[in-house]
Amino acid sequence: MLNLEKLHLYLIIGCKNTFIDGNNLKRNIINHMPQLNILTFNIRSTVRLHNQINLLSNEDIQYTFNDFQNNQIITCVDYFSEIERGQCHIYSCPYELKEYHKITNNFPGGIFKYVREISLFDQRPFEHDFFLLIRIISDKI
Repeated sequence: MLNLEKLHLYLIIGCKNTFIDGNNLKRNIINHMPQLNILTFNIRSTVRLHNQINLLSNEDIQYTFNDFQNNQIITCVDYFSEIERGQCHIYSCPYELKEYHKITNNFPGGIFKYVREISLFDQRPFEHDFFLLIRIISDKI
């Protein structure tokens, strides 16, 4: 795969200690593919919470993508204390998949031209404003 020039990556993965971030992508994928010109991805990683004190934020994850060129990267980090799990959803824009699963109240918004199927997941109830945000976005398509 050293000559691979274009990669579309879609992963849902459970991790032991930390979320998949830009550093992980560089270290385990990009650095091993010197011919890679185009990388698009949609990655949702989860971790089990074991009394962690330092929980990563959206900003922490976003910072790891600062040197990614030609990509707008969206990060969405959520923690669910009732089930002792954290979830990090990272994706490159434009988002070209037909589904967007496990949208939370922390949904960053955006334009999703191709999405035809969604699923929602959160500990807190979704408020009316959340559904207005989704409707407004779909009206712009």
